[in-house]
Amino acid sequence: MLLDCQLVPEAVAKPKSFVGLMTLYESNFVRLNQLIPELTRLDGYYRSKVAGDCDLHVEIVERSRYTITLSLSYFFYDGEERIADPDMQVRVYLDGKLAEAMCFTGEHRHAALRRLSRAHRGQLDARWRRNIVLNKWLEYLMDQGHLVLEK
Repeated sequence: MLLDCQLVPEAVAKPKSFVGLMTLYESNFVRLNQLIPELTRLDGYYRSKVAGDCDLHVEIVERSRYTITLSLSYFFYDGEERIADPDMQVRVYLDGKLAEAMCFTGEHRHAALRRLSRAHRGQLDARWRRNIVLNKWLEYLMDQGHLVLEK
């Protein structure tokens, strides 16, 4: 098995290829396990707080024998309206050791995330874009020190 630091999705396989997408899903799984080491045991809602970054909100949405679906979000407030951005739903395939970004909502309100999304829009299909965003976000969350262990 490759170490996460050895996985460079853009260099391992051609973008938009099946092999490239599966490599990206594997990298997402490795990063998600670093962020949420007890994922298979958790249920419900969790929040990770670190100094200098937004709170990360994690909710286990659905679980079955071989999959776990969860949401990852930051919450911002515009007056009284709560805005989730990014707001991503992720399906984890436990038997295959893969994690796929299923969806994320709307256009990002933050410039760095908009730039990342636009940079890939013309080149990559929807699944590729979602999973690149998930992969980079998971890397960022780990760099910030997030760790989801308990409520």
